[in-house]
Order: sequence, then C-alpha cells, then structure tokens
Amino acid sequence: MNAYIFPGQGAQFSGMGLDLYENSPLAQELFEKANDILGFSITDIMFEGSAEDLKETKVTQPAIFLHSVILAKTLGDSFKPDMVAGHSLGEFSALVANGTLTFEDGLKLVSQRALAMQKACELQPSTMAAVLGLDDDIVEKVCATTEGVVVAANYNCPGQLVISGEIDAINKACETLKEEGARRALVLPVGGAFHSPMMEPAREELAAAIENTLFSKPNCPIYQNVSASAVVDENEIKANLISQLTAPVRWTQSVQQMITDGASHFTEVGPGKVLQGLVKKINREAETASATLESNA
Repeated sequence: MNAYIFPGQGAQFSGMGLDLYENSPLAQELFEKANDILGFSITDIMFEGSAEDLKETKVTQPAIFLHSVILAKTLGDSFKPDMVAGHSLGEFSALVANGTLTFEDGLKLVSQRALAMQKACELQPSTMAAVLGLDDDIVEKVCATTEGVVVAANYNCPGQLVISGEIDAINKACETLKEEGARRALVLPVGGAFHSPMMEPAREELAAAIENTLFSKPNCPIYQNVSASAVVDENEIKANLISQLTAPVRWTQSVQQMITDGASHFTEVGPGKVLQGLVKKINREAETASATLESNA
C-alpha cells in the first residue's frame, strides 16, 4: 500500500517551488491564487528570498504547505494514496491531498495557524530542545519531574524526541537528560514552545477558524499526529487538528501504525527528505522516495 507523507516546519529552502512554477501551468495558476489569498507575493519570497526571509513564521508555514500541496496536484493520475500523514504543519497538506480540505481553505487555515502561533510565542518566551539517544519513557519521566512547563512534543523516531516548554524548564530538563545518558540535549533555534500547553492561545484562535471551515469526507485515511491512528470521520479529523497545537506529534507511532495497516512504500511530498530518514529509522524495511514533478511524465 502507498503512503504519502508531508513535511512540516524546517523543511524550507531558498528557491523552493520555482521548478514547479516554471514547468507546470497548473502549479503557476495555484501559486498565483496563493498570492491573492495571502495578500502578499509569497512566490517572490519562496523563489528569490534568503533563508532568513523564509524563516518568518507567516511565510514558512504557507511556503511549505504550498510546495507540498502544489507538487501533489502536479502528479495527476500517478498520485494514488492509500493513506496519508503529515508532520505537524504537514497534516494540513495531507488533508488537502486526501480531499478533506480544499486548496483555498487549507491555505487560509495554515496562514491563520502561523499567525496565531507567532502571537502565542510573543506572549511568553519559550523554546524546544532535541533529545537524542534516550528511551521515550526516560524523557517523559524527566519532563514530569522538572519544575515548570516542559513536555514531550515530537516523537520523531526511536531515540529522537523533541521537548517543549518554558526556557528555564527546558534548560533544567536538558541538564538532567544529559545526566541520564542522553547523547545530546540541544536547545533548538525556534520561535517558541510548539506542541505544548503554551500554545493554548493559538489553539483557541485556530479552533474557531477550523470550526467555520468545511471538512469533506476524505478519499483515504489520514493518520493524525494526535491519535497516531487512521481517521476518516470529518468531525474527528477536526477535533484532532484543533488538539494538535498543544498535543505531541506522535510521528513514530503513526508510521508504525501505517506499516501495521499495510503501508509498504512511503513517498514524501514537499521540500526535503527529513521524513524519509525518520521512516527508515522507525523501520529499515520500509521503502521510501521523494515525489518529483517528473513522476507525471
């Protein structure tokens, strides 16, 4: 069975999407539509902007979404997912790809999400840290016993977990995790504590937008970050999407469940190859590939 997976924040690069724009009339049309919806020329920033320009949250999230979704649409008849999943932001790309959301509604929600997260980050300084080389249960125990807000945020693959929370609490947890034998416990250069209780203001704001958006019956299951299980009910998809901002991304568990349910081939749709690397670390037998415009040739 074919699983299509969609990357999240961090996969952006300067010049992203330009090849699609130059080689596909459909991509060109969708990019121009995106400029209209967003009210600024995101194509200028994607195609010609610096890495620094692309780091701005209001740009990063729509840019990755657009690269992924437009690439999926250019694949035409060769795009036949049996199941989809997305890492954090990538979940919105996956929901357009499986027909739950329209391109326009998906982009509007991603833009609102980015702005809401930015605002939440500005309310209180917070951060995230990558923890390598420890079992999940040890990391969870350290988070639970550290004073302040610190939680497991991204279960990326066995031995790679990201924690999220208040700056002091993250620093304290990193020290303890090193004492517990972590190979690395490294604070990340991110704007705030994503997938933690500190995103509650953003969750409330996004919830209102999601509730007012039409979600259609998907044409294949999505394995959502919150539940790490196949979901096809529109109301359940909505509820999980709202919970996602303050809940952990269960990527390891999602991939494991997809394999249990029959996934044998994972195609990453969008910038970079990060998710393929994670899939291989979760299960070495899984086949992985990148979607390319040439797939439609």
